[in-house]
Amino acid sequence: MERDRLFLIAPGFIDPVYPGRTFYCWHCALLEGVLASCPDLARRLDVVRVAWPRPRETVIALVGEANQSLPLLVLAQGADSRFRTGTHQGRRFIADKDAILAALSERHGFPDPHP
Repeated sequence: MERDRLFLIAPGFIDPVYPGRTFYCWHCALLEGVLASCPDLARRLDVVRVAWPRPRETVIALVGEANQSLPLLVLAQGADSRFRTGTHQGRRFIADKDAILAALSERHGFPDPHP
């Protein structure tokens, strides 16, 4: 059975615009922290860490070139969420960090973020 897939940027990437520096995506780091805090719940979805440079072929294959910004939660085939931000060829996804956090609560039982 297919599961939701959370795509994150692997930390420790280099941006040629900023020579000599190494980076992480803070939106992805936030989600990494939530996953680490709830490891039993995190096992309910597939987490895929991809390299920072584009094109991100594994993401494009599922949701198209225009939707490769990360973090991204790609819902299991046929699944939906009230937090969905887009659809590509019938595949539903969530492309906003706050909406992803809400969907993790809705779909996988993660605690809600405190307001």
